[in-house]
Amino acid sequence: MPDGIDLPKFRDVMSSFPSGVVVLTAFGEDDRPRGLTVSAFCAVSLDPPLALVCVDKTSNTLPALSHTGGFTANILASGREQLARRMATKLTDKFGGLEWRRPNSPLGGPILEHDTAAYAVCTLRDTIEAGDHWALIGLVTEGELFPGATPMVFSRRAYT
Repeated sequence: MPDGIDLPKFRDVMSSFPSGVVVLTAFGEDDRPRGLTVSAFCAVSLDPPLALVCVDKTSNTLPALSHTGGFTANILASGREQLARRMATKLTDKFGGLEWRRPNSPLGGPILEHDTAAYAVCTLRDTIEAGDHWALIGLVTEGELFPGATPMVFSRRAYT
């Protein structure tokens, strides 16, 4: 079996594929909001409505995702680069000063409706170990599209 591509080249190649920017949210055991920025998010199935997101195993938000049993995928609107960068850090209080609301489902995380083009609340259905990440598959139970909001795109390590 051949060896894998070297990591810097792999990052360069994969960064050429444009993706949306998602802030994944959940509530911790202390009921405080947690979140992180991800670019690996996609639809898996229409029937049932399933979505997949990939989360680094070292993420500080991962325990909240496990505790809650679900998550909210906030698909960021263009112009929200500062929020994307903030949620990509290891800060302990990423939600200070942010407006958010709880979803109808107790299994989802905070909805950042003033910063998103759309959102999907998901109940965690499957967890698959994938190298240094976990692939989480969720059943979409709630969601909304905000007409007029253009989704943010990330490509070659830049927001567009």
